[in-house]
Amino acid sequence: MRKHALGVSLVAIAALVAALTGAGAATAAPASKPVPNSTPGWLSHGKNLGAASPNAPVNVRVYLAPNGGLDALKAAATAASSRHQFLTPAQYHAKFDATAATVGAVSGWLTGAGLKVSADANHRYLDVTGSVGAANKAFGVSIANFTHDGLTVQAPTGPASAPDAVAASVIAISGLDTTVSVVQPLTQKPSPPSAGFRNAPVCSHWYGDATPATVPTPDGTTLPLFNGATLPYAPCGYTGPQLRNSYEAGATAGLDGRGVTVAITDAYASPTVEADANRYATDNGDKAFTAGQFTQSMPDSFRQVQSNKSPKQCDASGWYGEETLDVEAVHAMAPAANIRYYAGKSCQDTDLLDTFSRINDEGVADIVTNSWGGVGDVVKPTLLQAYETAFLQGAVEGISYAFSTGDSGDEVTNLGTPQTDYPASDPYVTGVGGTSTAITQAGVTGETGWQTTKYTIVSRAWSPTTPFLYGGGGGYSSNIAEPDYQLAAGIQSPNGGRALPDVSMDGDPTTGMLVGQTQSFPGGAAYDTYRIGGTSLASPLFAGMTALKIQASGHGLGLLNPMIYADHAGFHDVTGTGIDAGNIRVDFVNGLDASGGYTYSVRSFNTKNTTLTVGAGWDTETGWGSARAGWLTPAP
Repeated sequence: MRKHALGVSLVAIAALVAALTGAGAATAAPASKPVPNSTPGWLSHGKNLGAASPNAPVNVRVYLAPNGGLDALKAAATAASSRHQFLTPAQYHAKFDATAATVGAVSGWLTGAGLKVSADANHRYLDVTGSVGAANKAFGVSIANFTHDGLTVQAPTGPASAPDAVAASVIAISGLDTTVSVVQPLTQKPSPPSAGFRNAPVCSHWYGDATPATVPTPDGTTLPLFNGATLPYAPCGYTGPQLRNSYEAGATAGLDGRGVTVAITDAYASPTVEADANRYATDNGDKAFTAGQFTQSMPDSFRQVQSNKSPKQCDASGWYGEETLDVEAVHAMAPAANIRYYAGKSCQDTDLLDTFSRINDEGVADIVTNSWGGVGDVVKPTLLQAYETAFLQGAVEGISYAFSTGDSGDEVTNLGTPQTDYPASDPYVTGVGGTSTAITQAGVTGETGWQTTKYTIVSRAWSPTTPFLYGGGGGYSSNIAEPDYQLAAGIQSPNGGRALPDVSMDGDPTTGMLVGQTQSFPGGAAYDTYRIGGTSLASPLFAGMTALKIQASGHGLGLLNPMIYADHAGFHDVTGTGIDAGNIRVDFVNGLDASGGYTYSVRSFNTKNTTLTVGAGWDTETGWGSARAGWLTPAP
């Protein structure tokens, strides 16, 4: 991101000091207000080791409110999306960038405390460096050393504050707490992401077309009945044509995403993604990218993120698989759409936020799919308002944002209480949940919510060895209020929180997509295919289909949720019919070949192992259901 050094005159600083302290009142501290969400979320269980050295370094990013305030931007985004009258990036910046006067006032406050400041070219934030002593003075905090959750960090003992004169201009601060804030890819691949993986070749090409009765196990293992029924083998992984022809059956001829650009964000960048996607497409009956159809926007460099808790929190090779899935899934659903990949410098929040800045400022994309997120929502993210500003800028420009809702169901297994995941829970994005999906030659013939129990053979019977293995994220946010469009649709949120998911698509790894990727095998790097799932699959499937709706409409759509909740006829209500209780998975023990033997399991569908449910109408597992051809009709 471009920056420029900011020079603030002594006169300006003097005027600011006078405004903050009052003439002749040098000993009085200026009145101040707390900065939103600036108290560390872990503070209640952290151990204070004592004050940090006043000379210890501090690196902080101060995010600035849009000109006119966040409420004005929210109103503009809602109006633009309802009328489909959007601004260009240049028009947005002229209207909503923080003014030079605001940048000068906030910078004057910080430099007056002894900190150094440089400003983002579009005035989104100020990068601030200096010492703990200067930061304590500027933000009205006491920075101490702490341990929490296996980490040793430097953080404030309470909320940061800003002087009254500039407080409305500061919407978020990152960096006072040095706890590494990272997001994770939301794929479910049954092996370490940096290692190669292959599916055992005992599987169904179409859902249900191979069973133990028709295809014996390769090692002679006798598979017991499951609750008295013979279950089919899991699909080998649906190909692009299988997914596209099933979900988009009945769509208007000629809809293929032509003229639309789908943006994808992830951390890092796979060096083989375009070659892998082209080979995957041609091997499975689709066309490779034409020249210029796939492009990438890169940061100036990449970085590994380290902490005391994990020496390598951001595994670049793990993100390569995520990127590959996203690109191949979008290309499958919208084979003529342009795809532009925006790589994050790392998996830290600030670096992913920077990808949104690039997307919004370029103004090339029509819809953005994001297959990553945090875990839970009891504590509001420090950068909540910074994220929302990015989503709202996109909406004002006609850019829609979609996010995976997560792969841990209601998060009770991880966190002890039902929670949704952010950013999917933000009201200005569309949260895409996951289904278990039966695709046959007749199309999508069965769907239910994705919540899985894993069964293995114990004493010649299937026994539930992992009661909750994984499942699509959903439920009700504990800290983000239910938006008006959900209230108007009659969604009954028991805690008044934002309800998730909004919609859903195939996400269960057992009924997932076949993807092709260059991976690391014992003999070296090689291309191969494997089945993969997660709501990381659901979001790009939905984004690819929405590209066809944008093509049909002839313009961008901005905020999708008000449209979806007002009229959801284009979505198939998922009620749990037309699909078995689960499928049999046959896997290589070593994840590579038969030399280590085979392992057998049943992965159930829609097990009642969370607080989430499937039912008629909107529900906490599948939202309004999965998109069909009706979703592809033009928006007015």
